Amino acid sequence: MAKRHILATSTAAAMVLVLGACSGGSNGGGDGDGDGPSGTITVLTNRTDIVDTVLQDYVTEFQQTYPDVDVEFEAVTDYEGDVSIRLNSGDYGDVLLIPNTVDADQLSTFFEPLGSVDELGDKYRFIHDKAYDGQVYGLATFGTAMGYVLNKPVWEEAGITEPPATPEEFLDALEAIKETSPDTVPYYTNYADGWPLTQWQSNQGSIDGPEAVNLRTEQDAPWTEGEEQYAIDSLLYDVVEAGLSEPDPTTTNWEESKNLVGTGQVASMVLGSWAVTQMQDAAEAAGNPREDIGFWPMPWQTDGAFHTTVGADYKIAISKHSENKEAAEAWLYWFLDESGFAASQGGLAPQVDGESPEILADFETFGVEEVEIAPAPEGEENLLADIYNTAEIDLNGDQFRRQYIDVARGAADGDKASFFADLNDRWATARAEVVG
Repeated sequence: MAKRHILATSTAAAMVLVLGACSGGSNGGGDGDGDGPSGTITVLTNRTDIVDTVLQDYVTEFQQTYPDVDVEFEAVTDYEGDVSIRLNSGDYGDVLLIPNTVDADQLSTFFEPLGSVDELGDKYRFIHDKAYDGQVYGLATFGTAMGYVLNKPVWEEAGITEPPATPEEFLDALEAIKETSPDTVPYYTNYADGWPLTQWQSNQGSIDGPEAVNLRTEQDAPWTEGEEQYAIDSLLYDVVEAGLSEPDPTTTNWEESKNLVGTGQVASMVLGSWAVTQMQDAAEAAGNPREDIGFWPMPWQTDGAFHTTVGADYKIAISKHSENKEAAEAWLYWFLDESGFAASQGGLAPQVDGESPEILADFETFGVEEVEIAPAPEGEENLLADIYNTAEIDLNGDQFRRQYIDVARGAADGDKASFFADLNDRWATARAEVVG
């Protein structure tokens, strides 16, 4: 398997629910009286915050339909890192979220096929994300729009009531926040946890449109001014270099960062829309209105309009090693279709006919247009991963972003020009090797 996958142990994506099961947790699987699924399944989850509350309530509801299935959760704090490693062992539960480090050509090694793209595409969105050779191996727990979470009163105190439309305006806005709210950190990287840095990459497509990823595979120098990849990484670099982020990024803490945004001690973080309800919960717990928390599009426009990349959050799947696939499948589809999880998280419904969440009301006000990344051409599903793995650039991970943050804050030698030039050299060499 998958040495590429194992190399990227700290890569993380959004915080979502993870289902998982220890293979040993199954009691035999589907061996009841023949009238339906039965037994015990283990579901891995990254939602340590709701594993003992919301998820337990889901089980109670689920068992009204499937009384002979017991569901046990295993919450994993470093989901991406730990589960990525566990995939090698075969002990990763019955149902789980597919770690983002798993490449398309590795899906059949670890997960059961759920159906064909044509079959499932009539009902579910985002099915290409974890599909390979026409088969779907994971379905989105919900969809998310990309942008940044902000504490609106802090931004309003700085005189900013509309989304900045350029990177320069965004930096100016953070500078204004620094001046008007000196006790507030204008931008929080969440460097120590790592996975929040991967959220920046999920904005690909917000400039180049649906073909952004396919375009990347045709480029020899993505980190060149004028290219989308440069815009994404350059903005983060510039925020840190200008001293607009937390003074010591090595001590950041994701869970605490929710409270910091909720109370206005942090003004903004680039994340998916999935994070809004969690920040609102923190604001409310601190005695502040939920409406204090807003969500705006990234600071750039194409053809005079903001764009947001919409995509799937974690994809739920069934372990290839599950001994109770019938019960696992029952949970998977009940969770997607009946639990109401997507709506509760402020996420886009995974179903084709689902509704947009209320938290994206500002997007409608500012005319933000949605972009959904186009699938890779047949036979090239793994091309991008082959290039960035060969280049040893964890494009969807956090390591190379941590490295340039260290450069930007003066903790490592170099500058933006030299760091990005090195990325371009490695990318071009890898692309030549992969494409031939």
